[in-house]
Amino acid sequence: MNSISVNQFRDNLKSYVEQTVSDHEPLKVTRRAGDDFIVMSADDWEREQETLHVLQSNSLMQQIADSMKTHTNNKGYKPTQEQLDEITNL
Repeated sequence: MNSISVNQFRDNLKSYVEQTVSDHEPLKVTRRAGDDFIVMSADDWEREQETLHVLQSNSLMQQIADSMKTHTNNKGYKPTQEQLDEITNL
């Protein structure tokens, strides 16, 4: 994660915001007196929140673990050729 001073951020606000949104890379803004802060796009923030929700949910994490076990053991659902053709012809 890149880090810049609050003065640099203020002087080039538009370009830093555009860069943060387009690169999907958060930006750490440091202040001499006080706490630093992070600038990130709203889409990236929402994605992070969804990830945190999944990681904090025991039932969702169990579903993921069960799914990985099924996949590893090659015991998952296998569509027929007709079903695959239907999916790929969309």
